[in-house]
Amino acid sequence: MSGIIYLDSISAMPPRPEAIAAMQPFLTESWGNPMAPHAAGDRPKAAVEHARGQVAALVGADPNEVIFTASGSEANNLAIKGIGGAGAGRGRRHLIVSAVEHPSILSSCRALEPHGFTTAVLPVDSTGRIDPARVQSALTGSTALVSIQAASGEIGTLQAIAEIGAITRRAGVPLHVDAVAASGRVPIDVAAMQIDALSCSSNQLGGPPGVGALVVRRGIRVEPLIHGGTQEHSRRAGLENVPGIVGMGLAAELVRSEVRALRSRLDPLTARLRDGLHSKLENWKPTGHPTERLPGHLSLVVQFVEGEALVMALSRDGVAAAAGVTCRERTAWRASPSLLALGLEQSLAQGAVVFGLWRGNTPEEIDRAVVLIAKNVTHLRALSPIYSERT
Repeated sequence: MSGIIYLDSISAMPPRPEAIAAMQPFLTESWGNPMAPHAAGDRPKAAVEHARGQVAALVGADPNEVIFTASGSEANNLAIKGIGGAGAGRGRRHLIVSAVEHPSILSSCRALEPHGFTTAVLPVDSTGRIDPARVQSALTGSTALVSIQAASGEIGTLQAIAEIGAITRRAGVPLHVDAVAASGRVPIDVAAMQIDALSCSSNQLGGPPGVGALVVRRGIRVEPLIHGGTQEHSRRAGLENVPGIVGMGLAAELVRSEVRALRSRLDPLTARLRDGLHSKLENWKPTGHPTERLPGHLSLVVQFVEGEALVMALSRDGVAAAAGVTCRERTAWRASPSLLALGLEQSLAQGAVVFGLWRGNTPEEIDRAVVLIAKNVTHLRALSPIYSERT
């Protein structure tokens, strides 16, 4: 992507060269089945187990608690349907989530409703944060699972996961955390934060796409979604994506050594972008929490502009950004449910844009992006009859 100013690291992080290099032998030489009872499977099996330890170390888990999946969305499905669904055998068919969860969480909850499950969707404040007391109040004797994201990829807000974890652990209810947007960006320790299950994704760490993981605390029952063989300790059948898993493992190891320094690297660049836009644009505002947010994340709504139109215009000028959650199909004139949950009017929420900075961005790129953003907003507003009437 030479020449592109890449500001969409929330949807995918540029793959690390080290991860790509580590994958190569398992595409060309050691391509055997890890389950095979002969020498051709020995190295792939060892590589998968090594990567399992690398991913576990990133979030303070035990290697045997890591289940590799094909994506973060699959990990979320496995958590809701596999852990939440397992509660049905104990008469527990109640789920608790927040109003700003990823579509893979909310859709998985809906998929269980025909089986007698109900879902409590907790509201958030104007910054996108959940009051832990609401989680406490929503718990019932039939609650099977609480699922709260560590951070929203759409608005960047970090949740008080440790406080929520203390509440759910006391109640004896498993807590699942969607950490796809947060893992590798902020420190996470599943034991210290009392997290029972956690989802993460390779391409958010700088690994290849098509790989994810669900970390499940020992003793938590999880019903498999995919049946067949005994891979992943009988929790997910099917031949493992060995090259992808190897790449994810190395990426996890690399970001683990950098995660605590990432904010000091990205916060000045994010401030540079925000301040630059303030100096050149009016009628826009940031969304999400002003301080408790992902490093390198700037989400905003621009008045009198359709966010998707702005992202497309920026793409033509060589700037990659997002208009919301990449996994959700964008429909014209439909605002994001997460932004509406913040209390924004639909007309304003439609002007949402998300910028996700990464370690490869430079001050010069940010300055150039500010100029191009301002240029395209001005151009799109000039085409808007509503803007003409207001001004």
